[in-house]
Amino acid sequence: MNGQLKKCHIATTSFIDPCSSHNLDSLPIVAVEMIHSLFLINHSGDIFLEKHWKSVIGRSVCDYFFEAKEKAAEPEDVPPVLQTPHHYLISIYRDRLFFLSVIQTEAPPLFVIEFLHRVVETFQDYFGECSETVIKDNVVTVYELLEEMLDNGFPLATESNILKEMIRPPTILRTMVNTLTGTSNFEERLPSGQLSAIPWRRSGVKYTNNEAYFDVIEEIDAIVDKSGTTLCAEIQGVIEACVKLTGMPDLTLSFMNPRLLDDVSFHPCVRFKRWEAERVLSFIPPDGNFTLMSYHVNTQNLVAIPVYVKQNISFFESGSGGRLDLTAGPKQTMGKTVEGLVITIHMPKAVLGASLTATQGSYTYDPATKVLVWDIGRLNPQKLPNLRGSLSLQAGAPKPEDNPSINIALKIQQLAISGLKVNRLDMYGEKYKPFKGVKYVTKAGKFQVRT
Repeated sequence: MNGQLKKCHIATTSFIDPCSSHNLDSLPIVAVEMIHSLFLINHSGDIFLEKHWKSVIGRSVCDYFFEAKEKAAEPEDVPPVLQTPHHYLISIYRDRLFFLSVIQTEAPPLFVIEFLHRVVETFQDYFGECSETVIKDNVVTVYELLEEMLDNGFPLATESNILKEMIRPPTILRTMVNTLTGTSNFEERLPSGQLSAIPWRRSGVKYTNNEAYFDVIEEIDAIVDKSGTTLCAEIQGVIEACVKLTGMPDLTLSFMNPRLLDDVSFHPCVRFKRWEAERVLSFIPPDGNFTLMSYHVNTQNLVAIPVYVKQNISFFESGSGGRLDLTAGPKQTMGKTVEGLVITIHMPKAVLGASLTATQGSYTYDPATKVLVWDIGRLNPQKLPNLRGSLSLQAGAPKPEDNPSINIALKIQQLAISGLKVNRLDMYGEKYKPFKGVKYVTKAGKFQVRT
């Protein structure tokens, strides 16, 4: 699957790195139509923007998607690929928005999903965020971007550097001038990178302060049973880069323990052959912010669980009420502090209210959604936080058959929970010495404790 992701990623941006191991013969030829239409749908299920690259497809095609959305417990649980009698619907869910693409013939789903994620990242880069309000406020620029990113249904220009040379990012002053003069942000000249062997980097880049920063961000997905035994666990990692260097630098990033990484996927600038041979990242970077690579660590005995939760949630046989007692503490944090700790519990429908006492942080219970949220904040190992008290049930309701699960959110600064560490960053091709820095962050992804 990762080989497909890597190749699709390269094919999407329509270029080949001359220093890469890939050549034209090794790339897959996709001789099918790609995206026909794109619908943007908000969290409430309203279509607020649509774009068609061929003939117009009616909004009724989205009814199949809405049916799947109704059946899903959470927005993230909507199947990414849906088959209808005449179309395929492929979607992603980002920033409380659904990006739904319509395809008339079979196409590689990962190819389409990768493109949709690139659309979201482009919007974030241009507008600072990707929300319904921001998209509506910049609807002209949005349509210009979509027109350039997809040509007759096929991905064309998806690198932010190239797009910014063609379509200038909106500013308040530029918006006012465009409104008064009737002009747009569109540039008439062809971007220099389009004709370059390295199209992801524009030519003539100059900075007074040359700097390269890398963020190693890891998310833990885990399920822990009532006794504290880890049933399954894996780490999803990504390395985000912010590179502002003059000229055409050639960078080499090495790790102290690269063998930890499984299932890697790279930005097209990375020379894949060098990674296979030496396990180092060699690349000419794009200018600005970009995702250098993503990876998985799915060997369960290598995944450290940073916190534990001692819990006791019980309901009385008479169905009149129940008790709740939770205590959270650090487990495998390598001496780092757990921050932003939040425990969320989806209570049974019969639970009307909660009368609890928290030794740290605060809690809220929403009787409409039946969600209990305990916001702990920073975890103090010397004084473990506790939440205990009584639960009130609906009169005459039977005792709930199943105890609810506990979902955990957290953040640990300056720690990659997998143990991954950057060894060094070397630069070739330029004579100046840049500022360099690496930051590590660990977060909880889908982290669940069963009761």
